[in-house]
Amino acid sequence: MTGILIVDKPAGWTSQDVCAKLRGALREKRVGHSGTLDPMATGVLPVFVGRATRAVEFAENDRKCYTAALRLGLTTDTQDTTGTALETKDATVSEQDLAAALSEFTGNIKQIPPMYSAVKIGGKKLYELARRGQSVERPARDVTVYSIALLGRENGDYILDVECSKGTYIRTLCHDIGRKLGCGGCMSALRRTRAGAFGLEDAHPLAELIAAAEKGEIDRFLLPVDSLFREYPAVTLDAPAERKCRCGNDFPVKLGDGLCRVYAGSGEFLMLGRVAGEKMTTVKSFFAV
Repeated sequence: MTGILIVDKPAGWTSQDVCAKLRGALREKRVGHSGTLDPMATGVLPVFVGRATRAVEFAENDRKCYTAALRLGLTTDTQDTTGTALETKDATVSEQDLAAALSEFTGNIKQIPPMYSAVKIGGKKLYELARRGQSVERPARDVTVYSIALLGRENGDYILDVECSKGTYIRTLCHDIGRKLGCGGCMSALRRTRAGAFGLEDAHPLAELIAAAEKGEIDRFLLPVDSLFREYPAVTLDAPAERKCRCGNDFPVKLGDGLCRVYAGSGEFLMLGRVAGEKMTTVKSFFAV
């Protein structure tokens, strides 16, 4: 069994919980995800099955899109509403002031990872230290926020649409926006709407996928691994080039430089390849051996 399942992750589950549940349902040990979602978050979680797990490294760097709820006036230890309140303040903020603050968090910015995160400092995960009441210095990390749009308000919270790079903590973004406004803030809800090539239109509830697996019908939800690379042009090899490809050898091609999806004459997806100077090399192979 090989392919990609796009899970609409339910709230209350860790990303690893989802993978563990699918490992059991699919009876497949090789199951991994790209792009961790916090337990309170919902939405798009690509899960790679079988030989498709070889592609996880390419998906991890993809841009992500989120719909987030920002609650101003509340600061917590986890930077979201699941944590313990540290401070509450009046949050009388105009939309103009909020828009001005949002503009300062667009582009290349620095974030200090939250203590309640899986980032390791000195070989220890920060959340393990935080649970013991410890706090340590964390170096700021470079992330990119490509856009933030204010969608409106819901139950008193501001709803934000965010597109960002790998490694961006949306709850830290909400915390920092609140600090910039002088009233504090935290994240009250989060839904990932897109992870690279995959959006909510591709996603299925975990319960639906588990039920399909139990009925032996999971194949209709499995996306082929090459769907991850659909932004790159497709190339079909002749028989001599295919033999070299399957042996891991370079071979000449009359193509422009860049990445491409490489297929056998039968239509089988062979690899992600790179062309440079009219020579094709293997970036990562995906054919069965």
